[in-house]
Amino acid sequence: MSVRKVEQESAARHPRETPDLFGHREAETALLDAYRSGRIPHAWLIGGAQGIGKATLAYRMARFVLAFRNPKSSQVQAAPTLRVDPSDAVARQIAAGAHGGLLVLERGLNDRGVMRTVITVDETRETISFFGSTAAVDGWRVCIVDTVDELNPNAANALLKILEEPPQQSLFLLVSHAPSRVLPTILSRCRKLLLRPLETDDVVRAAAAATDIEADDPALLEAAAASEGSVGRALSLLGGDALKLQQRTAALLATLPSVDPRELHALGEALGTSDRVALAAFIDGIDRWMSERMRTGDANANLPRLARLAEVWEKIVRAARDTEAYNLERKPLVFSVFSMLADVTR
Repeated sequence: MSVRKVEQESAARHPRETPDLFGHREAETALLDAYRSGRIPHAWLIGGAQGIGKATLAYRMARFVLAFRNPKSSQVQAAPTLRVDPSDAVARQIAAGAHGGLLVLERGLNDRGVMRTVITVDETRETISFFGSTAAVDGWRVCIVDTVDELNPNAANALLKILEEPPQQSLFLLVSHAPSRVLPTILSRCRKLLLRPLETDDVVRAAAAATDIEADDPALLEAAAASEGSVGRALSLLGGDALKLQQRTAALLATLPSVDPRELHALGEALGTSDRVALAAFIDGIDRWMSERMRTGDANANLPRLARLAEVWEKIVRAARDTEAYNLERKPLVFSVFSMLADVTR
């Protein structure tokens, strides 16, 4: 197969449409055992790096609970995994976003048709009517928050209120890329389930299943090898240009705090004006570099440095979201990002 560009938003299946889970067997077993015990915690925080299957696991759990509403039933007690057949009526409804027992909180479009950078309080307050309704569906109701990191402060407080007094037969599955940054009051009301990056073989199988690309495709194998255990990262790297762009970003990061402005201009040009995959590859390269810096050295001895890195990273993420949401020029973002990183590495 010739190298192709695969945009995650359009080519890959959404987690609600993905019946299979690759890796994370321990986490899946923890959810299954808790459910069939009849004493499942009402809220779970599913944390880990981006693109490793957190949302896939959340939807898998939601399908299972809504398909098998009695945790003591023979089907649940004998089930080896949380898998629900894609032909099942519940699975089809969830895939279509049309099941009355599932509410998903995620970033939506504003009045101008532009993707918001946060989940708003008004969207979060939908949980009140959702859990208060008795007509939509009997038994369990499930709320997936994808991701809790994107709740604005008012939305986080609104979610906290319902977590403090959860309705009967309610299940909250909160997806988080950065659990340490979630409000402590929310964390304290959740059972934590932290997922590790996937093995390369699992990345290959998951990416192949998500895109219908053959598992032995050379481009897929190369992307999986460079993905660091993230299916999402592998999908974004499937375009050869994206992989080269990430390598180019890494090369510039290695020169910090001194960076050639001409190279920054060239990198900004390479990002184009509206290519989401290229922008994602650039930010992903920054993320990997930042994560490596935050892992090195004695954490206690470098708390001020780590705090500065975390603050800069939050600014970069916000700037990248705004750039994508409002389709802004990429070159100013490149210069801004490297200026912040140069300051923090001096």
